[in-house]
Amino acid sequence: MLPLVGRVRNYAWGSPTAIPEILGTDPTGEPQAEYWLGAHPLAPATVDGEPLDQLLAEHPEWVGKRCRKLFGDRFPVLTKLLAADKPLSLQAHPNAEQAKEGFAREEAAGVPLDAPERTYKDDWPKPELLIALNEFDGLCGFRQPRETVELFGRLGLADDLGSVIKPLSQRKGSAALAQVFLDILSLDDTELVARTVQAARGHLGDPHALGDFARTAVELDAHFPHDPSILAALLLNRVHLEPGEAMYLPPRTLHSYLHGVAVEVMASSDNVLRGGLTRKHIDVDELIRVVEFVPSEAGPAPRTPDHGFVRYITPTLEFTAWRGDLNHHRLSVPATKSCRVALATDGEAELRGPSGSIDLDVGQAALIPYGEEVTAVGSATLFVTSPGV
Repeated sequence: MLPLVGRVRNYAWGSPTAIPEILGTDPTGEPQAEYWLGAHPLAPATVDGEPLDQLLAEHPEWVGKRCRKLFGDRFPVLTKLLAADKPLSLQAHPNAEQAKEGFAREEAAGVPLDAPERTYKDDWPKPELLIALNEFDGLCGFRQPRETVELFGRLGLADDLGSVIKPLSQRKGSAALAQVFLDILSLDDTELVARTVQAARGHLGDPHALGDFARTAVELDAHFPHDPSILAALLLNRVHLEPGEAMYLPPRTLHSYLHGVAVEVMASSDNVLRGGLTRKHIDVDELIRVVEFVPSEAGPAPRTPDHGFVRYITPTLEFTAWRGDLNHHRLSVPATKSCRVALATDGEAELRGPSGSIDLDVGQAALIPYGEEVTAVGSATLFVTSPGV
């Protein structure tokens, strides 16, 4: 076992205090949005000052043969702390085929990796699992079109928005959602958005779907005043997570995080296609090609007990994740066919294995090489992540 130190990433939507509180560091005044604990070359974690991507290249036995056979030299999982003080942009991530094709296309065109119009930073897909540390709200996937039409109608906006949302009731399948989304992105009618937000203010206290719908409009308008892409966001399901609950985001799923603090586990990729609520570059044609315009049900990801831990069930091979409340019981850290990252998000933990022991305070992490049998005891909430092979 080795102590693992992550890298803070500062983005405008981050919280100036949440991640410093977890890490036990002083706030810098900047919005600290993410803390990366992985081997992504953009911001690799370190072990005694050595970047994790280099260290794993020097010790392939720590990764394991099965993982290397499937993913080559790239460690496939990136674990993060995420703190959203403001809503993120509407965004989606490509699947494996789209990522490879898009990256090759932009490389052949000579688009610099750091160019603002660059979309594909690597040739990897980016499924994600977000596990809430406090109450967390986000948007994930498209709501059933008929329900969206009904919600706009209950706000009294059927006539105002009739020309925009009409395809949702007149066309079937993905074509209707794609057309409405594309039409919204081309809108420049801020007055229409203002009327929508004003109507929503009268329903903030309503229960269930209508209240969620109204709160989404008002909350987004506070950060993106009268932005037409607020209407695009209102096509999506709103998801509320209690601590310990998780939301799985397959590739091609349009989504946004609204506010909250979480552990995020994903494939080690930085491919993001933005679709609104941002001043950054939006490649509309590419977004339409990547996003899956199909309605989906949104809710917490399934979980299953696993020897004192809870395992989050996802279909991806790039990662798997567990959460354990130690409660001063000694538990065996879940074993996998690759190396693992263990992160304490509150309390304290002692990890003990054949090579010795490591004490983790809140916010501290450890790298556990493949093959090491490790137990944990203490008061911490302990997250364990690993490739899903």
